[in-house]
Amino acid sequence: MARRRAVRSRLPGWWPVALGAALGLAGGGTYGALATPEYTATSYVVAVAKDGTDPATALGFAQAYGRITTGGAVLGAAQRTTGTPVDDLRASVRTATSPDAPMIEVTGADARAGRAAATANAVARALAEHANRSERSTGVRLTVFARAVPPTAPTSPSLPISLAVGGCAGGLLGALALLVRPRPAPEPHQASTLDPLPTPGSEPR
Repeated sequence: MARRRAVRSRLPGWWPVALGAALGLAGGGTYGALATPEYTATSYVVAVAKDGTDPATALGFAQAYGRITTGGAVLGAAQRTTGTPVDDLRASVRTATSPDAPMIEVTGADARAGRAAATANAVARALAEHANRSERSTGVRLTVFARAVPPTAPTSPSLPISLAVGGCAGGLLGALALLVRPRPAPEPHQASTLDPLPTPGSEPR
């Protein structure tokens, strides 16, 4: 027990923070090195108003078509091209639209760069074909503006970000442990050196 107290007395008071940060860095680095990488690729679809149609109509239809991109009708057509089940496509595809431009972003994600690009392109093409069946009634035509290309690097996990998150989380836990740990009791020789309190009626020394 005395040896353990001696070792603790030699450590700086902030050692739990340093230990937590070191363990967090180790955990974050392990996750960043072993986790399956994810690649993303984006294809762009533009809505074009036909002659005689208000250009603002294209913007409205771009917003509407962006919402139905992950619907069964579009993904069912993309499934025939990719061979990927509809539920898997829905989990790996996300879309985004702009309030200022009639553009739809179709992003595919996969553990392989080529499949991520192929998924984005298949869904974008299926969306354009689905929308253009109603071209006469809507006055708007969708065109694949830019095809997705296989990315050269994964988007996640990022090793620097994993290290930073792990180190910060470990340091925070160490700081919390430092705040809630009980304070050590005073040593017996320290208590004996304290002057006794004077008794009533006694002369002070």
